[in-house]
Amino acid sequence: MSRLKRVLIVLTTVAVVVGLALGGGALYLYSNAKVSTVGSTEFSRELAVPPLAKSTVKSDGTRLFELTMRAGEKEFRARHKTPTWGFSQDYLGPTLRAKRGEKVEVKVRNTLGEASTVHWHGMHLPAKMDGGPHQMVAPGATWKPKWTVDQPAATLWYHPHPHGRTEKHVQRGLAGLFLLDDKKSQALALPEKYGVDDLPVIVQDVKFDGAKFDHGHGMLRDTGFLGDRAMVNGTLDPYRTVGDELVRLRLLNASTARVYAFGFSDSREFAQIATDGGLLEKANRLDRIQLSPGERAEIVVRMKPGERTVLRSFPQDNYGGAWQKRFGGGDDTFDVLELRAAKKLRPSPELLGRLGELEVPAGKDSVRGRYFGLLTSGINRKPMAMGRIDETVTRGTAETWTVRNEDGVPHNFHVHDVQFRVLEVNGKEPPPELRGAKDTVFVPSGMTVKLAMRFDGPADPDTPYMYHCHLLYHEDLGMMGQFVVVEKGQKAGQVRAPHAHTGH
Repeated sequence: MSRLKRVLIVLTTVAVVVGLALGGGALYLYSNAKVSTVGSTEFSRELAVPPLAKSTVKSDGTRLFELTMRAGEKEFRARHKTPTWGFSQDYLGPTLRAKRGEKVEVKVRNTLGEASTVHWHGMHLPAKMDGGPHQMVAPGATWKPKWTVDQPAATLWYHPHPHGRTEKHVQRGLAGLFLLDDKKSQALALPEKYGVDDLPVIVQDVKFDGAKFDHGHGMLRDTGFLGDRAMVNGTLDPYRTVGDELVRLRLLNASTARVYAFGFSDSREFAQIATDGGLLEKANRLDRIQLSPGERAEIVVRMKPGERTVLRSFPQDNYGGAWQKRFGGGDDTFDVLELRAAKKLRPSPELLGRLGELEVPAGKDSVRGRYFGLLTSGINRKPMAMGRIDETVTRGTAETWTVRNEDGVPHNFHVHDVQFRVLEVNGKEPPPELRGAKDTVFVPSGMTVKLAMRFDGPADPDTPYMYHCHLLYHEDLGMMGQFVVVEKGQKAGQVRAPHAHTGH
C-alpha cells in the first residue's frame, strides 16, 4: 500500500471519528435541551404578593412614590441565601398604583455599585421621563421623573434599561408592577381586590449555581438565558389559596428570553380580559395564551369549591425549525402556580359582555408606513448607536409599522411611549388575543406583523424613545433603535451624550 493511500485512510478514519463525535455531541445536546418541571414541582411555598407601594400626595396634588435600587439577599430555597437586587426590598419591587388623570412623581434612588435606569414599560410619558438608556442614574444619585397619567387602566411594569446590561440587571431582581386604574374599569364587575381575587403573577425562569443565580447562556442558546425552573413573584414552587369563584390573574412575562404558552393543567377555559395596554372590547374564551418577554395579559379563571388546578406553560410550535424550537425553549413545559380553591367560595358576578373601548388607531388614518427588519445583529441591519436618531415622527400623527423577522431566531418588538394595534399577522387578521392595545408583540422566525400607532407627544427633538427586541440578550447586543417626536415641520435635533444623573 502506498504512503498516499495510508494517509488517505488515516484522514478518512479521523474524519469519520470526528463526525461521529460531533453528531453524538449534537444529539446529546439536543436530547438534554428539553426541560419539564411537570411532576417535580412540589407547590410547597405560599405565593408572595408584592406589597402596594406607599405614596404621599404633595400640596399640588402630585402622588409621590419612592423606590430604592438596592442589593440584598433572599432565601429562595431553604438554607441558601442568594445575592439579589431589588427595589426597596431584597428582590423585585412593590406594586405602584395610580389613577388616570393623576400627576405622579417617583423618587428613584440608586444605592447599587453601578449606574442603572428605571423604564416605565407601557407608560405614555415625556421622553425625558421614560427611563431609557439616556436617563442613567449614577450610584448614590437620585432621579425624580414626573408626568401625568393619560391612558386607560392597564397592567404595566417597571425595570432597568441600561444599554448593554439590561439582561443581568433584570435577572438580578430589578422589576415591579405599575397598575393604572380609571373610572370605566372600576365600574365593571371584575375581580378587583388586590392580592385576594386580583393576583399579580410575575413569571421568571431561573437557574441556580449553588446559592447564586446562574446567568450563563447554555450552548446554542442564541435566544439568551433560559432557566430550568419557573418562579412567580420571587416564589419557587408557589401555591395560592383562593376564596372567590372568579380569580383575576395579571400575567407578566418578566423573563429575559423565555416565551410562555400559559394554560391550565386540566385544559379548562379562561377569559382573557386585557392585553398589554388595557381592557379588551370583550372577553376572549381561550385555553392557551402565549406571552413573550415584556408582554402582559389579564385573565379570569373560574374555580369550584375545594378543587385545585395548575397554571402551566406548554410547548409551542411557532419558533421556526425543530432545532431552533428545541434550543429556544419551545419544547419546554413548566408548572408555574397551583391554585387551591377554599371549600366554600364567595360568589362572583358573571363577566359583562362589553369591557372597554380601544384607544389605539385602526390604521385608516396612518400618514405613512415604516419597515423594521429584525436580525440579531441589529434592526434594519443597523446595531444600536446611542447618538444616532433612526426615525423621526410628527406629533399627533398615526403611522403603520411593518415588522418582519428576517432570521431564524425568535424575536419580539417593543415600542416605548405608545400602545399599538396589531393590524395583520402574516397578512391575515390577528388572533383574538392580539386584538387589544399592545406595546410588545412576539415575532418568531419568518413572521411579519403590521402595527398601527399614534404619537401624541409631547414633542422633544433631542430626547429619543426606543424600539427594540425585548429578548434582553438581543437588546444588549444592539437590537434597538431610536425615534424622536417632533412638531409638524420640525427636524430631529442632536441626541446629547448619555450621562448618569448625579444630583440628589
